[in-house]
Amino acid sequence: MKAIVLSAGLGRRLRPTTEELPKCLLPVDNGHPVLELQLRTLAKCGVRQATVMVGYGAEKVEHFLAARPSADIEVCTHYNPFFATTNTVVTCWLASPYMTEDFVLLNGDTLFEAEILRRVLTAPHAPLTMAIDQKGQYDEDDMKVMLNGGRQLKAVGKTLVTSRIDGESIGLMAFREKGVAAFRSTLDVAVRDSAVLQKWYHDIISFMADSLVVETVLIKGLWWKEIDTAEDLAEARAYLVAQQQSGNSQWSARP
Repeated sequence: MKAIVLSAGLGRRLRPTTEELPKCLLPVDNGHPVLELQLRTLAKCGVRQATVMVGYGAEKVEHFLAARPSADIEVCTHYNPFFATTNTVVTCWLASPYMTEDFVLLNGDTLFEAEILRRVLTAPHAPLTMAIDQKGQYDEDDMKVMLNGGRQLKAVGKTLVTSRIDGESIGLMAFREKGVAAFRSTLDVAVRDSAVLQKWYHDIISFMADSLVVETVLIKGLWWKEIDTAEDLAEARAYLVAQQQSGNSQWSARP
């Protein structure tokens, strides 16, 4: 299993913090940045190769990876020159050359404990398996999901009708076998429509769910954090400090 990490975005909502660093390099745990913790988690779960899709601050990301190579996971980068004017659909499309076998896709601004990824990887094999969480109330920025009455995805997006929401995607999923080919081919068609260039890759998956089995794995009760705002960043740092102090931190230097 390989991994593709989407880390090309501008991080506008974290300015001025992101004026000097892209989101994936923001320190969150004793000076260690988001990306380093993500790579450690991937390695702990047996992922040995990762492609980091870069855009904003690409040179800084590449410098960081060159300065801190890991013996546990091989990492390369791929540049999205359109990062400032498009959305994650384009970043995923540019990552298509790396979608040659089963892979994990994750957002570059999301931290999650290793058990979440383990549940995704050990779930019954499906063309696409998506990690979802549930909470009492969802806001307009949540990537909300609707299920078919069981675990299978019916739709995913930010604008789903509130009364039909069954959870939210945390931006972590695994593509296998025909799911890999289906995602690549759907992206190839989608990017020919200029309106799609501003959409999220979840919109592509929602379209695919009409003809492809998309299973979900509920990770309720496990910790994860999407870092979009200064408040998110502070909460992630506070959680990681508490984990260190309690001796329960899973983000040790080696898997």
